[in-house]
Amino acid sequence: MAAPDTDLAVDVRGIVNRFGRQVVHDGLDMQVRRGEVFGILGGSGSGKSVLLRTILGLRHPQEGSVLVEGVDMSTLGPAELRAAKARYGVTFQHGALYSGLTVRENIQLPMLEHLRLPKDALEDLARLKISLVGLPPDAANKYPSQLSGGMVKRAALARSLALDPRLLFLDEPTSGLDPISAAAFDELIAYLQQELQLTVVMITHDLDTIFRICERVGVIVDRKMIVDDREKIVDNPHPWIRSYFHGTRAQRFGSMEAATHGT
Repeated sequence: MAAPDTDLAVDVRGIVNRFGRQVVHDGLDMQVRRGEVFGILGGSGSGKSVLLRTILGLRHPQEGSVLVEGVDMSTLGPAELRAAKARYGVTFQHGALYSGLTVRENIQLPMLEHLRLPKDALEDLARLKISLVGLPPDAANKYPSQLSGGMVKRAALARSLALDPRLLFLDEPTSGLDPISAAAFDELIAYLQQELQLTVVMITHDLDTIFRICERVGVIVDRKMIVDDREKIVDNPHPWIRSYFHGTRAQRFGSMEAATHGT
């Protein structure tokens, strides 16, 4: 077996995922370079979430390999997988915060699991993460039900950064947000990616997000993935990709962009 490519944060090779007779991925490849923002697109049922679970080691594929930071996730036992999880952060589509815990307590959960720190240090770190994602200090003692949708997203992001990961996975990070809140969240991701030198992998269907912060895009079509630079993927001849980037919604997006920039 060839040595892992040290320039890759995520290296997916020949993944096959099946549910009974249904084949979701059939020889899917995906390589994410260190330090980039990589967007994952695909239609409903294309297996975006299944791919994410496979990358995170939460699902074992029928075939293929997944290396995250050079570690083959399929070979890890429970204790090793737990240790691997400390090297990456994840946010899920609806935040997935524990409703019975405050924001501060949600952020401290990964710290309690993986670190041995005194209470004062845990408090200081939680406050730091809250500030890092642009939440006000008083958000620390609020419960998820007391937060707006945008604040829930930021709190979940703060929790994903609790252990200072180098790799961040985001599942539909702007889903459910109004355009202004979504734009602000995209700008926050771009800022954190630069400041913390993160590699970011995000599942998204948001054209704004793709064109605002993604450097390369992988599109799941026909159970495989087509990958290209953001500027080039729009010209790919595959029917689904053309429909996505050149359909009615995309044309409306382009018209609004032109109007915004006075062109």
